[in-house]
Amino acid sequence: MFCGDLGNDVTDELLTRTFGKYTSFQRAKVIRDKRTNKSKGFGFVSFKDPGDFIKAMKEMDGRYVGSRPIKLRKSSWKNRSLDIVRKKEKEKAALLSLLMAGNMN
Repeated sequence: MFCGDLGNDVTDELLTRTFGKYTSFQRAKVIRDKRTNKSKGFGFVSFKDPGDFIKAMKEMDGRYVGSRPIKLRKSSWKNRSLDIVRKKEKEKAALLSLLMAGNMN
């Protein structure tokens, strides 16, 4: 689940406490700038059970987490990750065929 509009006061621990009440809660992560370690204002929460995901969306969207109301939506991260894997596989195959063609000459 994508968690948007997070204030700078929201940490992994606060998201964990907020969503940990759902029995299939797995993990919470606030995304931070690698250089400054400041929150980028969004994060992700994962659940094992789709029912808990739906329940959390209904109950928590717009609720205050830290100093601001949180905006929740279904994350497209898995889809993006799969697209990246497929793209890299195509690039590898193209490179391999170029190398093979070069060795034939």
